[in-house]
Amino acid sequence: MFILMIIVFVIGYLCIALEHPLKINKAATALLLGVLLWVLFVIGGGAILTEASSKDLLNFSILKPGAGFYDWLVHLKLIELLGEIGQILFFLIGAMTIVELIDTHGSFNLITRKIKTTNKVKLLWIICFIAFFMSATLDNLTASIVMVALLRKLIDDKKDRWFFASMVIIAANSGGAWSPIGDVTTIMLWIANKVTALNIIKMTILASAVSIIVPLIILSFMLKGSVQRPQGIIQDEHHSKVEVSDFEQNLFLIVGVSSLLFVPVFKTVTHLPPYLGMVGSLSVLWILTEIKHRHKDEETRKILSVPHVLTKIDMSTILFFLGILVAVGALQVCGHLGLLALKLETIPLEEPSKYYLIVTIIGILSAIVDNVPLVAGAIGMYTFPTDHYFWEFLAYCAGTGGSILIIGSAAGVAIMGLEKIDFIWYLRRISWLALVGYFAGAATFIAEKEVRERFFANEHHVNTIDITHKKPVEYLLKDAGYTLEQYSNENNGTVTDI
Repeated sequence: MFILMIIVFVIGYLCIALEHPLKINKAATALLLGVLLWVLFVIGGGAILTEASSKDLLNFSILKPGAGFYDWLVHLKLIELLGEIGQILFFLIGAMTIVELIDTHGSFNLITRKIKTTNKVKLLWIICFIAFFMSATLDNLTASIVMVALLRKLIDDKKDRWFFASMVIIAANSGGAWSPIGDVTTIMLWIANKVTALNIIKMTILASAVSIIVPLIILSFMLKGSVQRPQGIIQDEHHSKVEVSDFEQNLFLIVGVSSLLFVPVFKTVTHLPPYLGMVGSLSVLWILTEIKHRHKDEETRKILSVPHVLTKIDMSTILFFLGILVAVGALQVCGHLGLLALKLETIPLEEPSKYYLIVTIIGILSAIVDNVPLVAGAIGMYTFPTDHYFWEFLAYCAGTGGSILIIGSAAGVAIMGLEKIDFIWYLRRISWLALVGYFAGAATFIAEKEVRERFFANEHHVNTIDITHKKPVEYLLKDAGYTLEQYSNENNGTVTDI
């Protein structure tokens, strides 16, 4: 059953990739794939668990005498997985609803009016620049949803919009990689105390910027011509259906964007999950909508209401997330992902080349398998200290590697659902650009790290720190349970491999 689960996952993944030729919605395939993998898991029983999962089962059995494999699977692992997935889905629903509500009030027109150019190259740089910094401030998923709403105001041709939206995926993932709140994986590393906020920004922002700038430079020599703006959609459509004043457009743009910006603040201050902040933001905007439009006619109130906006969000995208995360969760619990990580550890290279290669491979795999369980597996496997280059490089690779395939990141999946972008179309036209940017950024990170190691005396490699630098050494020794004098006596004056 262990091998059969891998085969079923590969077949399901191919069906998702070939959605358009097969004419089967990817959400339906993903849901079926998730259910089938868990059914195979149950049929295989505890015998197919890897050693790590078996220990987990043993611990659960000790805590609950008489509880067996099925109780462990249903009452512990599936509930944990549902909690993790629910956070993502509620966050996505809240973000999509807020963006749709802003768009329904015509508020994005205020931004699109400022973008005058129709030149493809100039517009592409502007759009990607906005997405890069917006994703770092909000997160790559929310930024992608907002950018799709803007692109619909700026570009009429579907294929042109597909191309720009696809580049937004690369820009949003690159922007999310260098911010502690820009991507789920960086949030995980930050919460687990593997990276600190200022250090992850300092060490990855240049590599992240290179990963989007290099594709943009290439496209600057390839793109020609101009885009065509949608006709009569900027204002006339809204004013022909409902009455939305300029004040209301400004109000809902300011409050809507502020509510999205509030989410990372909420998480930082309260330490509660981001989805609660998103749901809270939606509730405030909902109340504002009810109050602001309570004196308007019934038809206008209906069009501008949140219940009506909820009918416009793409539920198939939500269900696709559900299916694919349930499927990946089965592989994680059963132990497939853990075995993969252990296999990578056997690569016959010396440090740091070994870990550069491992993390680079993890980044590429995140384009195929969700980056969240990959990063979670890495956090569980390795015990490097806070702000070690391994964690910094992992934040970059896991964040940007998902751009290589459209289903490799939350931003890609969301845009794929919103714009109905074909998987094969993206693979042919965008994947190579994302791959070039990915390796360019990775090379930049490694080069920058080497330069810092060689030319800056105050930057010391965390694996070999001279005993004379007492502050960083004492900090690391404290975590390891040693005093400075104890470790100095044991290691002849040099602290190594803490």
